[in-house]
Amino acid sequence: MFSIFKSKKKQVTDISWVRTDIHSHLLPGIDDGVKDVETSIKFITALIDLGYEQFIVTPHIYDEVHPNTPASINAAHQQLYAVMEQRGLADLYLHSAAEYMLGEQFSSLLTAGDMKVYPDQHLLIEMPYIAEPMQLEQTIFEIGVKGYKPIMAHPERYVFYFNNPQAYHRLKEMGCLLQLNLLSPTGYYGREVAKAASYMIKNGLYDLVGTDLHHERHLAKLTKYIKSGDAYRELGHLGLKNKELF
Repeated sequence: MFSIFKSKKKQVTDISWVRTDIHSHLLPGIDDGVKDVETSIKFITALIDLGYEQFIVTPHIYDEVHPNTPASINAAHQQLYAVMEQRGLADLYLHSAAEYMLGEQFSSLLTAGDMKVYPDQHLLIEMPYIAEPMQLEQTIFEIGVKGYKPIMAHPERYVFYFNNPQAYHRLKEMGCLLQLNLLSPTGYYGREVAKAASYMIKNGLYDLVGTDLHHERHLAKLTKYIKSGDAYRELGHLGLKNKELF
C-alpha cells in the first residue's frame, strides 16, 4: 500500500559531506585568526565534532599587514602539530597553505615562486574589499603561467561586485575556482553578501566551501548553521569539490 504522505527528506546535521575545510585561520599567532595553540586545538576539535576530517589552514599573506612567509607559516604549523601529537590528533590531516592578497607585493612573490599552495598547486587568492585590483585578468593569467591553479576566496564578499553579478561568471571564465564562505548565506556578513551568495548558489558558480574560521563568534554561528541542517539543505546539492580535490 502506498502512503499518501510524502516522506520527509533526511535532515543532515553535520558537515561530513564536505569533509575538508579548505580555508581557515587556525595557525596560532600569525594573522588576525587564532591567537594561541590551545584555541587552535579547541577549534579543530569542535570542527571534528561537526564532521570535518581534514584541514587546510590558510593564514594571510598581505604586504605589511600580515607579512607572513612560507617559513613563518611552517614554524606555526610545526608548533601546532607538536601539540596535536600530544593530544592524540597526530593522524589528522593538517596541511598549511596561505591566503594571498592581490596587493602591491603579490607579483614579486609570484615571480620568486616560493608560494604556500594546496595539494596539486592550487593557490588561494583574495582581493581588497573596496576595489578590484588593476590588471586582475593579467594577474590571474600569470598565476596560471606559473603552474598554479587559482581559487578565489569568498567572491560574494567583494563590495564592487554587488551590482555586477556578471563579474562572478567572468572570474570563472578567467579560470578561477570560486570558494564560498560557509557563513555567507546566513547573513553573518550582511544582507548584500547573502544576496550575492544566493545568486551564485542559484547559478551553480561555487566549486568549494570553507569556514574562513577566525574566532569564537564564527565557530558559534557555524555550529548553529550546520547542526540546524540548514547548511546541507542550502548547499548540499551544489556538487562542491572539497572531497574530490582535497
